[in-house]
Amino acid sequence: MEMLIDFPGGARVDVHFGQFTIKTDQPPQGGGDNSAPTPFATFLASIGACAGIYVLGFCKQRGIATEGMQLVQRLEVDRATGMVSKVLLDLQLPPGFPEKYKEAVVRAAEQCAVKKHFEHPPQFAINATLASI
Repeated sequence: MEMLIDFPGGARVDVHFGQFTIKTDQPPQGGGDNSAPTPFATFLASIGACAGIYVLGFCKQRGIATEGMQLVQRLEVDRATGMVSKVLLDLQLPPGFPEKYKEAVVRAAEQCAVKKHFEHPPQFAINATLASI
């Protein structure tokens, strides 16, 4: 998949792929207008969204309603480094959720592809080329 990243002004950075655009910005203290989430917040949101899609698929396959269900994501941050040290996902199940599926729905959330990439991170290669006019 190829993504095109451009710089529409201020501290905004947009990512384009297929028919989609993900807009990002910085808060005022970072030189931005706070018009969109930061790139890092967008990255973190992808963890919960990914786990959520696996939970949704699990429930749909079994005909389990997701009304009243939530996934709450919290972070623990290492004070010394400022880096995220732990991602906590709390799947809040509604009353009446079948007890027999409680552990299985957690296992479904654990299949998240974003989580798996944390566990087996890709290598990065960054280079610069001059665009031809």
